[in-house]
Amino acid sequence: MRQGIHTISFIGLGLIGTSLMQALKHAGEATGRNIEMVGFDPGFNEKDIAAITDNFGLDRFETDPAQLYAADLIVLCAPVLANIALLETVKQHAPADALITDVSSTKAEIATRAEKLELNFIGMHPIAGREQQGYCAASPELLCERMVILCSGDRLPESGHAAELVELLRTASCNVAAMSPADHDRIYANISHLPQLVSTALMQHCRDNVEHSGPGFASATRLAGSPWPVWCDIVRTNRDNIADNLAAFSSLLANLAEEVRNDNIEALDARFREANELYQRLQERGCS
Repeated sequence: MRQGIHTISFIGLGLIGTSLMQALKHAGEATGRNIEMVGFDPGFNEKDIAAITDNFGLDRFETDPAQLYAADLIVLCAPVLANIALLETVKQHAPADALITDVSSTKAEIATRAEKLELNFIGMHPIAGREQQGYCAASPELLCERMVILCSGDRLPESGHAAELVELLRTASCNVAAMSPADHDRIYANISHLPQLVSTALMQHCRDNVEHSGPGFASATRLAGSPWPVWCDIVRTNRDNIADNLAAFSSLLANLAEEVRNDNIEALDARFREANELYQRLQERGCS
């Protein structure tokens, strides 16, 4: 494929942004492409700038917006609402043919705003992470064999910078899939946002007995350690889907409580069997 992406700018150089930068840099090198990696993070000091350029693959830390956004591919890696606000700056400075993407955990609201601004935008969601945060915990291996969602509709893009992005992600050993922004937010409200809030609620519900808990409880409540500043924007930009899932899960819990109270062993057995089978499928996919 003829190289159309010569420069990629990352606005936000945390765990996901830096890991993605490294993965794309290695993918470019593996296919003989010379791609310059430019980045900016408002929280960086001189020590951070030196570290990320010397040890993590960033070619240039850029503070001038005119230079920062003068790229073929612009990746917004700030929290969701900050990314939405950044679209105005992107519109002002980015080349007309630049591809804009983001790594936010919700997609519909930012896609709507980008469309109104007539930006060449396709949302992206790398399904990866770890408990440590910040660029120091970054690694291209974080994305290896992980799913990366591109919100390009029913199919992956087949031309332009977007098609080249797909090829770079695949070269980085990512499993790239397509879906619409609305489908993304509906699905991830169920399998990501609901588990986070359930874990948070479970920790609160059991607060008086946490000191007596073991490793099983710690595993079930691992997500309760997630920081609210990260999740605030996710909840605010996907609240209807999340609320619907919480309501449906509350109904399931009510039914489960009745089965336990009424000693309905057959129903409980069926639940455990189904859950065991689904868990085994996750293990086979390497999602443990």
